[in-house]
Amino acid sequence: METKLWTRNFSLIISASAMGTIGAIAGAFALSFLVFDETQSTLASALILAIQLFPNIFVPFVAAPIMDRLPRKIFLVCGDILNGLAYAAMGLWLMFYDFSYIAYLIVSLLLACLQSVDSLAYRSIYPELIPKGAEQKGYSVAGMLYPILNIIMAPLAAVLLDRIGVPAILIAQGILSVCAALTESFIKTENKLRRAEGGYSFKLWKEDIKEGLAYLKKEKGLMGIYEYMAITNGVSMANSSLMVAFFRTAPGFSAAMYSLFSVVEFVGRTVGGAIQYKIKLPPQKRYGFVFLVYQIYEVMDMCLLWIPYPFMLANRAICGFLGSNSAIVRETAVQSRIPDELRARVNAFFEMLVTAAGSILALLIGLMGEIMDYRLCMTISGAIAMIACWIFIYGGRKEIRKVYEES
Repeated sequence: METKLWTRNFSLIISASAMGTIGAIAGAFALSFLVFDETQSTLASALILAIQLFPNIFVPFVAAPIMDRLPRKIFLVCGDILNGLAYAAMGLWLMFYDFSYIAYLIVSLLLACLQSVDSLAYRSIYPELIPKGAEQKGYSVAGMLYPILNIIMAPLAAVLLDRIGVPAILIAQGILSVCAALTESFIKTENKLRRAEGGYSFKLWKEDIKEGLAYLKKEKGLMGIYEYMAITNGVSMANSSLMVAFFRTAPGFSAAMYSLFSVVEFVGRTVGGAIQYKIKLPPQKRYGFVFLVYQIYEVMDMCLLWIPYPFMLANRAICGFLGSNSAIVRETAVQSRIPDELRARVNAFFEMLVTAAGSILALLIGLMGEIMDYRLCMTISGAIAMIACWIFIYGGRKEIRKVYEES
């Protein structure tokens, strides 16, 4: 008998995610162009990205042990409420005052702290809300949600940017985030409390950290996957400022073309997610599949800005399709392997690795964008990710195969 996926809890978390994602897509699109328009600098844009990523290095490290001992729903709901209020306040500020780069750096740091807690809570509670036996379908739905909404919101955001402006978009984002929190408050989960005699202490926090690190030390396959994903995700985040600059400054390109450029990638992701929802890849083929996808993806990135625009669209559609399939396979295998009582700490470690790599690469690639052709910068960054693939995924293939084939 097939396991029912769309339970009450699962429907609520997907509905809340949809509301938050709609606002986040529109807000991120508007802010990316606002920063570049105000500064005319890829390094300035990259610095904003690095600042936003920085809290992910230490906030998950502090919060994860506590999150593994308390109901994760509390962190999810409170994080979305505070996040919504902060974005709405930023929108109101921009309505009455001019843009300040220094002020925006400070606000970005605060927002990043809130989003770091919210993201960790979501990644940790989501596996609990998927019925047993429906994990691949559950992650397929999560994998399709952002692409589908991006197809709708990316072109709409380009229109809204010109019609209503950045402040109104940010206020709307704040409202949607609060609505998401209210929806999440109706989720019912078991209150899995790990109580400590005499209350929680710094000593106990250190013991929890050591327990998580000890688990990762023996899970060499997980570590190999995390190390590669840190590099490739970091490169991807760092490239975003280059893409904005290229579409804003290259003759014949525009913000509208950039939005369409993103849409086709997410069409590919949506199709890839739909296939994963219907077809289950045999365990013995998972490692070979993801390794092949990673290599194709990095080659596509390396040549992306050197080809005519129609071929760019095809490039992104293919990458979206393959990337979605590999991400769902990976997430299903990884999250199924991690014990529930360690999930927040292990996910926090992953977030920290990705953030550290993203911050460093964002600054380095942003600096390259100041002195080199944007297209050459993209090629170099893709080559870095390709080298990481061979070092970590192929080099650690024995242990990584276990993660994919034993889940």
